[in-house]
Amino acid sequence: MSKDPKLSSIRQIAVTVSSVEAALKFYRDVLGIPFLFSAGPDLAFLDAGGVRLMLTTPQGTGSIGHNSILYFAVSDIVATHAALVTRGATSERAPALTARMPDHELWTGFLKDPDGNLVGLMEEKR
Repeated sequence: MSKDPKLSSIRQIAVTVSSVEAALKFYRDVLGIPFLFSAGPDLAFLDAGGVRLMLTTPQGTGSIGHNSILYFAVSDIVATHAALVTRGATSERAPALTARMPDHELWTGFLKDPDGNLVGLMEEKR
């Protein structure tokens, strides 16, 4: 009898950047994501709430600035967005109501990293 393969939670997400050093300054110093370790000059790893974030220069099919959007949960999206812009992030879109759910409002806002990759902020306001 064979078992059906099952996926669990996401463990790591790779973000393709032009400079790991510059990206590390943004994700670690501006966004405040805890640094884990580096594996040479072209790889750095951070801990985004239990999901490892891998910053890497293009490897294989990676393309700078054309990644999926990372969304981070925050508790006060307007204040968090403003604070991150003050710390050096580029605002792509100010926080706004995205959808009304039966039990909460979903708010999203967007920043850009140094390569133009979008970083989403989201808050479920109850």
